[in-house]
Amino acid sequence: MGDKKIVVFTGTSIRYTEARSVLDATYRPPIFRGNIDQVLREGYGIIGIIDGIFFNRAAVAHKEILRALESGVKVVGGGSMGALRASELDVHGMIGVGRIYEWYRDGVLEDDDEVAVATNPDTFEPVSVPMVNIRETLKTACREGIITSVVCAQLIDIAKKTQYGQRSYLGIIRQGILIGSLSEELGKKLLDYCRNQETDVKKEDAIMVLNKIKELAKV
Repeated sequence: MGDKKIVVFTGTSIRYTEARSVLDATYRPPIFRGNIDQVLREGYGIIGIIDGIFFNRAAVAHKEILRALESGVKVVGGGSMGALRASELDVHGMIGVGRIYEWYRDGVLEDDDEVAVATNPDTFEPVSVPMVNIRETLKTACREGIITSVVCAQLIDIAKKTQYGQRSYLGIIRQGILIGSLSEELGKKLLDYCRNQETDVKKEDAIMVLNKIKELAKV
């Protein structure tokens, strides 16, 4: 796959086992400040940024990514922190892919909490549900006739007002039942749908990042 060393920062939007089935690369935990300079010293020629630290330590800085780009390293972002940084730095050469990147780039999304989740500190896997997934899953449920557009909007509003680390389909639906938006029966049906047929935008975009890197590595 070419002679460029590849490193990808992820583990939350997609598991390493799944990521490795798409792209042979070095996988590191969600990125934070200082990681880019470290992998530059290690000689990586392609950097993929999917997941990153948002609130409990310093996030990856724009100037770090700019240094990588200026040194000729290709940087690809999407899915989560990668989508945010790519939407801000695509004019400088960072490559953004996926729906979430496009939403941030086009101003459809602005808040960091749209992609933020609470994670298991040992495995980096999410223990809450990202707002982008909740919104798209509820919209799809609406299109499929499970809930009305009014109920969909009410549940999205509940989710958005919930702290990012506390967001879950169970909690949102329970609140929807409490305020009278959903009956118990419909709530159960919707919960089953959300758990079994979730629209996982973050994972879809993560796979797009990996495929884009695979494409670049062959050039």
